[in-house]
Amino acid sequence: MSADEGLSSTVADWLFINSWWLLLPFTMLLVVAAFVVAFVLLLYMISPLISPKPLKLNGAHVVVTGGSSGIGKAIAVECYRQGAFITLVARDEAKLLQAKKEVEKFAINDKQVVVCTSVDVSSDYHEVESVLKQAQEKLGPVDMLVNCAGTSLSGKFEDVEVDNFRKLMEVNYLGSVYPTRAVITTMKERRMGRIMFVSSQAGQIGLFGYTAYSPSKFALRGLAESLQMEIKPYNIYVTVAYPPDTDTPGLAEENRTKPLETKLISETSGVCQPDQVAKVIVRDAVQGNFNSSVGPDGYMLAAVTCGMSPVTSITEGLQQIVTMGLFRTIALFYLGSFDSIVRRCMIQREQSKAADKRE
Repeated sequence: MSADEGLSSTVADWLFINSWWLLLPFTMLLVVAAFVVAFVLLLYMISPLISPKPLKLNGAHVVVTGGSSGIGKAIAVECYRQGAFITLVARDEAKLLQAKKEVEKFAINDKQVVVCTSVDVSSDYHEVESVLKQAQEKLGPVDMLVNCAGTSLSGKFEDVEVDNFRKLMEVNYLGSVYPTRAVITTMKERRMGRIMFVSSQAGQIGLFGYTAYSPSKFALRGLAESLQMEIKPYNIYVTVAYPPDTDTPGLAEENRTKPLETKLISETSGVCQPDQVAKVIVRDAVQGNFNSSVGPDGYMLAAVTCGMSPVTSITEGLQQIVTMGLFRTIALFYLGSFDSIVRRCMIQREQSKAADKRE
């Protein structure tokens, strides 16, 4: 073999070997694309099983617990605007009657009715069951139940009275279990319905000052996921809403005793208006979406904490897959800033104590 032939052979071998390296990224891209296409096709095939038909609110009977103020009242207004019949449930009868007048202003026809019933949904299951039975006798079977009754309390773990841990679990968790238990049998018999649990962004991430509040809201997700698996074959869909801080009387009361660390962390998210939150929540409940979040922060939290939660659309599943890594990265920066806030507050507090001692 001549020198020229040897050189040509060497060059050819080098090009052959390196051409595979050049083609490798393109080959990997094809493999990934094929996987995505196959996955989308699989989701498309099963989508009829996970995509519920929207619930029509016109003429539907909607029960709203905690409906005398705040988000609950705003949800009642939004449903009433769409033609629903409303049962408002809360403890304070005077506030209920005032809320009834406000909701009735948004009627779209003269057949709509707002009924008020005063009861503590967290105290006695049989009383709750009796009240909701009477409501169904007046306005028909419940088509959508909105569990919005709840209370908030913030404070450092060692400063929270022990009884308050029990109280928040009763109001925020059992206050949703009892009404749901009272209507679920009828919904299963009718093969239709919506159950909504109003949690909180503090039910997605545990924050400083919420050692009593967050667990009671986290519990709602566990209930919702388990219940959804049970009742999905009956065409009943569960929605868990995770609203951010919302301009309500409850938030104003909470802010009176909120620790500085909690205030500073909360300020990174901002405050929403009840009607804005209600529109999003009602839309998601009507569509049968399992997760309902508000704003960019809420969207990120829903994606990064989705875990094994149900999905009700191809788009939702794909968005979670694509954005999970990015949102987790962003979340780490948030967590770092929260830890920094807590450390700074601790140092300032210790310095203040030391200065007081020197004086």
